[in-house]
Amino acid sequence: MNADDFPTPDVDVETVDPETLKDRIDAGEDVTLLDARMQSDYEEWRIDGENVTSINVPYFEFLEDDIDADVLEQIPDDREVTVLCAKGGASEFVAGTLAERGYDVNHLEDGMNGWASIYEAVEVERYDGAGTLLQYQRPSSGCLGYLLYDDGEAAIIDPLRAFTDRYLADADDLGVDLQYALDTHVHADHISGVRNLDAEGVEGVIPEAAVDRGVTYADELTTAADGDSFTVGDATIEAVYTPGHTTGMTSYLVDDSLLATGDGLFVESVARPDLEEGDDGAPEAASMLYESLQERVLSLPDDTLVGGAHFSDAAEPAADGTYTAPIGELVDEMDALTMDEQEFVEVILSDMPPRPANYEDIIATNLGQNAVDDEEAFTLELGPNNCAASQDSLAGD
Repeated sequence: MNADDFPTPDVDVETVDPETLKDRIDAGEDVTLLDARMQSDYEEWRIDGENVTSINVPYFEFLEDDIDADVLEQIPDDREVTVLCAKGGASEFVAGTLAERGYDVNHLEDGMNGWASIYEAVEVERYDGAGTLLQYQRPSSGCLGYLLYDDGEAAIIDPLRAFTDRYLADADDLGVDLQYALDTHVHADHISGVRNLDAEGVEGVIPEAAVDRGVTYADELTTAADGDSFTVGDATIEAVYTPGHTTGMTSYLVDDSLLATGDGLFVESVARPDLEEGDDGAPEAASMLYESLQERVLSLPDDTLVGGAHFSDAAEPAADGTYTAPIGELVDEMDALTMDEQEFVEVILSDMPPRPANYEDIIATNLGQNAVDDEEAFTLELGPNNCAASQDSLAGD
């Protein structure tokens, strides 16, 4: 039986929407989840948290009328349990089966696809340039983006295709004209929204240094070279070439207050160097990353905020809820930023996490070499981003 092809339960099953579940987790409530996906999917990507108890029992264990007692013993009967699956069909069936046996259960609306649709905007309170800076956060994958707006104009950095309509709606709600959509690099974990926004009248911008990777649509967009600047109201966004994670990686200095580093530097780690040229090219890329960090990033004033394009479970948000931190603080806390080049390269290459799911297809799509519809694009990017090097070896004590 297909995981989405289940009969409607004979009992009413309460549904919880993803935003409500996220609010409960953020509020520190104890939450118990029964994840009915296959074990391999569960191990790759799941909802976690200090106050989250997560149990994996695949949906097929509930297909028989006489469910094995060992299966039922894994499920708490003294608290509410939220059942989830990939899209919501299997979880509704499993929750109904358990409700018939007296369990206090509900199920997650749209499953992990619904979880992946959560996208939050949080103001970067320590930003002290002109205008207002928001950080977009996608909890399911750790993707981050930035919306700067001032004096009726706005720009977005590292937009996701899945949220094209959201950016346009937010700009409309704020009463601003979305002028620019800028990518820091050719992403390997999600489908870029720059071309979609460009088609809606927003000026799409990609790094000039990324074009040689095989970008098929470069002539249709604006390219940003090192030192180029873009004006948003009274604020200025300056391109800062920071290769390493990719040869085209370009950070954006937002009005001398925050450096949007793409996948070069995160608040908990630095970039992995193997997604463009593989293992063979990783040592050279790691050296390139070291030089970029030392010469282009750490040379900025210590109070300059760093905002990456991702965060992982190891990242701690700042007091304002954003994943941003001053450069000086990162230097104090992250051993990788005070190593010499040889040690830096050795440590990065010694403990590389798994590569992002579907990263080759995602890269090809972002280069314009693959054409996918919105549903396929959304499916390709489900799961963790895995764009950082291992936090265990790079972070300080």
